[in-house]
Amino acid sequence: MALKPTIYKAQVALADNDRQVYADIAVTLALHPSETPERMTARLLAWCLNYADGLQFTRGLSSSDEPDLWRHTDSGEIATWIEVGQPEEPRLRKACGRAADIRVYAFGASADTWWQRNGEAIAGLPRAQVWQFAWPDIEQLAQSVIARTMQLSVNIVGGVVYVDDGSSTHSIEPRRLHSSEA
Repeated sequence: MALKPTIYKAQVALADNDRQVYADIAVTLALHPSETPERMTARLLAWCLNYADGLQFTRGLSSSDEPDLWRHTDSGEIATWIEVGQPEEPRLRKACGRAADIRVYAFGASADTWWQRNGEAIAGLPRAQVWQFAWPDIEQLAQSVIARTMQLSVNIVGGVVYVDDGSSTHSIEPRRLHSSEA
């Protein structure tokens, strides 16, 4: 019998001062049996940084045809495709043919090596943005804040994400590795 995902619930008070987005949202996250809490933490951060009506978590690791997050237009086209981790260039090239906006949030102890090996090819893709979460920050956030039920205040100011769970506050600043925007 296949292992089932572990369900996490978060109540997020989001204040993205950089984009003027403010919302109180109930979020359900599924931790896939082969996924680490750190990866789930990175997915939650990517969701907060890109929150918009219609942004959804997908089947992610369970599907090779879907990103970790996406948002569709009213006509059903993929508006935003968000990958978390260290995707290969062919996967992102395929995403460029399917979505108007491609974003990658790399993390992990080997993220710098991944970017050195794939950065040139990925930088040649249209509409792609690549960001990196510092691995120690993700580890600390996953250990300190992530719980099966969470109440989080997430404030984004000047590109820095502040996450408060009522007993501690952590900050993480995604580093831009590449943007095809002018």
